[in-house]
Amino acid sequence: MRVDEASLVRLMAMSQQGDRQAYAALLAECQRWLRRYYSRRIAPAQLDDLVQETLMALHNKRATWDSSRPFLPWLAAIARYRWVDHLRRLYRADECELVTDFAGQDEEPAIAARISLDRLLGILPDAQARAIALVKIEGLSIAEAAEATGQSQSLVKVNIHRGLKKLAHTVEKA
Repeated sequence: MRVDEASLVRLMAMSQQGDRQAYAALLAECQRWLRRYYSRRIAPAQLDDLVQETLMALHNKRATWDSSRPFLPWLAAIARYRWVDHLRRLYRADECELVTDFAGQDEEPAIAARISLDRLLGILPDAQARAIALVKIEGLSIAEAAEATGQSQSLVKVNIHRGLKKLAHTVEKA
């Protein structure tokens, strides 16, 4: 059974007033909603942890919800922020693993990866490819990349965002 927005608003309002049963029902409904939301976005093995982490965030932020506003967009915003944080942790862990994976191995896979990366960057307009290469590959700050390219810092950020979005779309299509 799916609970509608009005029921969630009522449960949350009652929860904010100290009704424990309403809060338990709200958390159960939120857990079901979060499982559906995350099941399309993360690996099944990570689902329970992220749902629990999000429920904890909901618990900590419950006083910030305004009863005159819809509940599901508020919950969705919390879920999205938790999901982004989760992805950042995964990517940081992958970066650490990459450094140790290449140690002492043949350089051929690294060369093949660089060729693939150069081909992907070749798809992009020069400004986007250069901004991505300077910031994401060479590790320059946004300010340093802006100085190197002669662009404003905000334009460098826009070029990186648009370029990465185009690359992600290209990779997904392939």
